[in-house]
Amino acid sequence: MYEQAVLHVADPEPFGAVKAAIEASFSSGKIAAFLKSLDRSGVRIRDFQSVLNKGLLGQTTIAEYGRLGNSDQGQIREMYLASLERVAPELRQKFFKLYAYY
Repeated sequence: MYEQAVLHVADPEPFGAVKAAIEASFSSGKIAAFLKSLDRSGVRIRDFQSVLNKGLLGQTTIAEYGRLGNSDQGQIREMYLASLERVAPELRQKFFKLYAYY
C-alpha cells in the first residue's frame, strides 16, 4: 500500500495558514458554498493555481502561499488535491461539471 513520505515543512507559519484555509474551505459546513463559488467563477476544481489566484481560498492565502518554498508549495498542492477527492459523492455529483475532465 502506498504511504506518503513525511516531508519537513521549511516555513511552518505560512504553511499552517494556507493549510487552515484549505481545511476550512473543505469543511463540512463550507464545502457546498466553496464548490458553488468555484462554479460561479468558472474555475476547474483541480486547477489549484487558478483557485488560489481568484482568491477563492481567501485573499491572504495568495500572499502566504507565495512565501512558501517549492517543497512546501508542492505539499500544499498535494493536500488540496487530496481534499477535493474526499468530497462526498452526492456533492461531487451535484457539481459534476467541476470534476469533469473536458
